[in-house]
Amino acid sequence: MATKIRLQRGGRKGYAFYSIVIADVRAPRDGKFTEKIGTYNPNTNPATVDLDFDRALYWVETGAQPTDTARNILKSEGVYLMKHLRGGVKKGAFDEAAAQSKFDAWKADKVKGLDTLRENEAKAKKEAYAKNLEAEKKMNEAIAKKVAEKKAAEAAAAAPAEEGATDAAEDTAVEA
Repeated sequence: MATKIRLQRGGRKGYAFYSIVIADVRAPRDGKFTEKIGTYNPNTNPATVDLDFDRALYWVETGAQPTDTARNILKSEGVYLMKHLRGGVKKGAFDEAAAQSKFDAWKADKVKGLDTLRENEAKAKKEAYAKNLEAEKKMNEAIAKKVAEKKAAEAAAAAPAEEGATDAAEDTAVEA
């Protein structure tokens, strides 16, 4: 039986969520599968992957062929790197401890890069919020200035009219 590592679509329309499954080549995309080894959510930034690393490594070493997207996910999670390192151990190029230390160093570097990416994104979002807030404050100040000028102009226009009205009232009072 030829097996594939592929994505099984879930989620609602316009908001895809995928399961990473091991399935027979002849099975339909969302049909019967042998084993579920993880999930993939492309809607987050960066995309969220929850993968059973040991089972994925087992299936890759067994000969399951991943689809293009599944291969990219497995590479980004380090499954193919670990397969490569295990091949080096089998050939005697280095021992298991050295392979594990190389993998751990790679994983730490990857986690550091993702953390930096998240921090930069949060910082950019915070700066954009501050910039928008400052622009809104300037806009509000400009509107408040225009309203104050308009009220001052109305008060100035009303003051001569009131003086004229009081003069006319005094004139009528004097005549009476």
